[in-house]
Amino acid sequence: MFLRKTLALLFALAMTAPAWSASWADSMFEELSRDFGAVPMGQVLVHQFRLTNNTGKPVVIQDARASCTKCTSVSVLNNSLAPGQSTWITVQMDTSKFLGPKTVTISVTFAQPGFQEARLLVSAVSREDLSVTPDTLAFGQVKHGDSPTISVKVAFLGGGQARVVGVTSDSNYVQPSIKPLDRNGKFAEYELSAKLRPDVPAGKWYTLVWVKTNDPAIPAVSVPLTVDVTAPLDLSPPNVQLGEVKVGTLAERRVSLRGVQPFKITAIQGVSDDLQVKDTQDGSRQMHVLLVTFKPTHVGELTQTIKIVTDMKEGSDLDFEVRGKAIAEAKEIPSLPSRLLGRRKLKEQ
Repeated sequence: MFLRKTLALLFALAMTAPAWSASWADSMFEELSRDFGAVPMGQVLVHQFRLTNNTGKPVVIQDARASCTKCTSVSVLNNSLAPGQSTWITVQMDTSKFLGPKTVTISVTFAQPGFQEARLLVSAVSREDLSVTPDTLAFGQVKHGDSPTISVKVAFLGGGQARVVGVTSDSNYVQPSIKPLDRNGKFAEYELSAKLRPDVPAGKWYTLVWVKTNDPAIPAVSVPLTVDVTAPLDLSPPNVQLGEVKVGTLAERRVSLRGVQPFKITAIQGVSDDLQVKDTQDGSRQMHVLLVTFKPTHVGELTQTIKIVTDMKEGSDLDFEVRGKAIAEAKEIPSLPSRLLGRRKLKEQ
């Protein structure tokens, strides 16, 4: 009876332990797979898997590798994550290395808080009877607030049997559309367009636009879209580091605030008696130089957020952080000759 209960307990532990250990690794990822659908052979596909340390403990990524080293490469942005910190695992898949369907497994090995391996999947169908020209909807650099449109040509070769039945995007900030250009017995050609919404956030973005067809062999074609949206306001440097400042002394830093158009600074919020931020130029201009001054009155760490308010319609506010450390002023120590002189006088007395 005792042996039976012991075996039952060991069996239960064996069944539950792997499930628990796998869950903490997998649960950090926003997604565990990416299917690119059908793509022209020769296209290089890129996807970033985002993971966030939600374990409450330090996480260390020991290794990330692909099951197909000839067609897929893997890189990790940051191998060590503090609790709450995020990073990205970038996967590049070269479709010139295979023809037809391909699924690659990405094994991500963790060394802390315990040894565990998460597995990611990347899939694509590399086809010779499909072309996208140019192969990417590349907007380049776009000013925040603009709403440009870019187009590519999508062609189905080998008889032109496929017909487009719809087009979608993985991002709500992209408005895709498609129209037929030409069709004959050898190919069917379409013009795929993508328009950006003017409220796309600043930054470098990547997404996929999907062309859906009535052909079961090519149900969906993915076309990459890239854009670099410039911020309405840009601060250089983006944050202010003051380092160590003695109590009672003054430290100064200058930062440049540049806008996509001339603007006025209407308010500066978050300052204090010790920390001041002033605009060194008046009026409306495209670049303002801000003077940051810190004169601490007591010892301690400084972490303060400053908000710049402007009269710009889009993105009129900007926050930046000021960091520093106020330290005690060192007491003067008498030099060696002075101490010796004092001793002589004492002896003389």
